[in-house]
Amino acid sequence: MVRLKLSAALVSLALVIAPVAAIAQDAATIAATEIVPSAPLPVVPRNQTLALGWGVAGGSSVGTTNPWALPGYTHQEGNNLMWEPLMYFAIYKGEFVPWLADSMEYTDDSFTTLEIKLNKDAAWSDGNPVTSKDVVYTFEGQMQNEKLPYHAQFSQQVASVTAIDDLTIEVKFTEPSPRFKFEVLSEKFDTGIPIVPADYLSAQADPTLAPGRDEMPHSGPYDIVAWNVNQKIFDLRPDWWAVKAGRIAEPAVKRVVVVNILNQPIDTVAQRIVNNEFDSSVDMRAQIIGTILEQNPDVQSWTGKESPYGYLDWWPNSLWMNDQLEPFSDPNVRKAISLAIDRNLIDEILYEGAKIATIYPFPLYPNLQKFADSPEVKAEEAKYEPGKFDLDESAQLMTDAGFEKNGDGLWAKDGKSIDATIQAFETIHGDIAPVLAEMLRNAGFDANVNFGTDAYQNMVDGKAGLYMFGHGASLFDPFEALNLFHGKFSNAIGSSAGNNRFSRYSNPEYDALIDEIAPLDSNDPKFIEGAAKALGIYWRDTIDVPIIQWLHRIPYNNHYWVNWPSSTNPVMGTNGAFWAHTGMLVIASLQPSGAE
Repeated sequence: MVRLKLSAALVSLALVIAPVAAIAQDAATIAATEIVPSAPLPVVPRNQTLALGWGVAGGSSVGTTNPWALPGYTHQEGNNLMWEPLMYFAIYKGEFVPWLADSMEYTDDSFTTLEIKLNKDAAWSDGNPVTSKDVVYTFEGQMQNEKLPYHAQFSQQVASVTAIDDLTIEVKFTEPSPRFKFEVLSEKFDTGIPIVPADYLSAQADPTLAPGRDEMPHSGPYDIVAWNVNQKIFDLRPDWWAVKAGRIAEPAVKRVVVVNILNQPIDTVAQRIVNNEFDSSVDMRAQIIGTILEQNPDVQSWTGKESPYGYLDWWPNSLWMNDQLEPFSDPNVRKAISLAIDRNLIDEILYEGAKIATIYPFPLYPNLQKFADSPEVKAEEAKYEPGKFDLDESAQLMTDAGFEKNGDGLWAKDGKSIDATIQAFETIHGDIAPVLAEMLRNAGFDANVNFGTDAYQNMVDGKAGLYMFGHGASLFDPFEALNLFHGKFSNAIGSSAGNNRFSRYSNPEYDALIDEIAPLDSNDPKFIEGAAKALGIYWRDTIDVPIIQWLHRIPYNNHYWVNWPSSTNPVMGTNGAFWAHTGMLVIASLQPSGAE
């Protein structure tokens, strides 16, 4: 047996599984019940079984398959094998993938009416067809129930949902909604909604508390057959509608076993990949996956055997701050912080030269890269130089803002230094946050890192300091990321700020630009012009300090299964995370290697 030799430092930086821990909190009022097979499960050979190392949440989420009972997390830890959307979006092809729906088309140039046509073969696991009744129920539930994740979008933008016939739905909007089809109705990464069965959920006393378990009809290819705190097991349904409909070939993976690795040391998880016990696992830090690739020739990453090993996540991270709170209310101070960050050095020392440091609040996926390369954006970038590293200019801005360095070499005013403590999450930011703190201290800012359990709450409360957090918004065009900073989301000091609203920035000039481009299609030249101007204001005012795009470095083991996604083989154009909404497409596309 090959043994991995991993340093304690690497072990502490290895796994990124923070989202799973939040599942139990969202399901606190649901009764936890294990799913125990009534008879011994049939034996499935190893070469027909996919073994995945992930974090199986415990607590009240055990046995809960109902996506309305776990809003926002239903795709995690394998539940994406049970639930399907109207369409997926293939991020690396830049196109929609019809699924339960054959088409979703805006029927007017003002983007106020959307017509959805369902696939005639789409069916639930109990054999009943997926019809417009289910879609209307799903949409109206989002409109009416504040617990559901897209309640705000539906309640604010949707005027009516009408079943024209069994396979046709018409959605009327209260305002032009050119991005609703993509942002809300299509699944990609962690966003979008699955369609739920109207007959089953409408019969529940509270559809958001019904666990669903194994009796809830679902449209996806796998049934949940066992679930406890140690593992989840899914078995393939041979009557999956998508095969008959020609969406995809019958999956070769007959059983999926998701093994709980939350309490396993990283060297144990890595060793199980090396030993071919796991076919894939949660993503890992560069040094860890590099060691795995060296020790097992069957293992690949998104970039094969070569660095940087991962694909871009949708959550580029910035140093946020409360823009209403002194001294961060001064744009000069915010700009000085940005000028103290050496992004090239970050690429070199943390990411082995992979150029993923960023100046944008959105990830550079193909269509967003096209926007970033546009002449309009390049002109704004040349004007404001958002990626510039210049300690002298940083110092001059601090001096202009009335600060002087004290005896410790830290910027201070009225005898008080700036609290630049970085609130962050160790499982995600364990590598980058300490480096940033050191850079800031070298530039005279009183910086350190807080990985404590209060870090997120400090961000929400708008306390003094810096917040390491991502922009969970834009994937195709920049609007959603830019819209995060609209003044309507700027909560006053003393009130809580939601995810991605931590800056509390407010500027009528900026708001007017966002309102002007909101009803426009992203290909409209007026949209590109307005969005570029808004991005220029983002840079000019340093609303937050963009730092790094995020890589998912997932090991894929070819010993039993091949056709894993990669930069040269983006399976169906999706990302490579089996726990993302599109994970079912990844798993259903795998082919046997021929190993016994």
